[in-house]
Amino acid sequence: MTVRSIKLLSLLLVSLLYWQVVSHVSGASEPWDADGYWQIWYPGSLLLSALSGFVFGRRGWLAGVIVTFAQLPVMGVNTGIGALWIVGAVMLCILALPSIAVATIVGRIASSRAGGGKKDGAV
Repeated sequence: MTVRSIKLLSLLLVSLLYWQVVSHVSGASEPWDADGYWQIWYPGSLLLSALSGFVFGRRGWLAGVIVTFAQLPVMGVNTGIGALWIVGAVMLCILALPSIAVATIVGRIASSRAGGGKKDGAV
């Protein structure tokens, strides 16, 4: 297993845990139904995306995708797969855009500070 794979898997596990904690603490079965989702939990996920984007460098955009889409398995475990599953996936695509943007910007900044060279292969 490569270092990159370990980083991605670690972020996925942390993100799954984050969204499950959101559901548990708020009592909501779906993270986006949680009280304070827009004031606390979603901005927290943007911060997690930014920090992960810094670690991933030029591949920072992956952090935004992983952090946001980690809500989907949490919803699946908590509520099951229902008729609105596809609507939820589309909603996550929209919610992922700011997260991807933040992670990409921070990743590019981190990459440029490290010398700007491509150190992790093609983007």
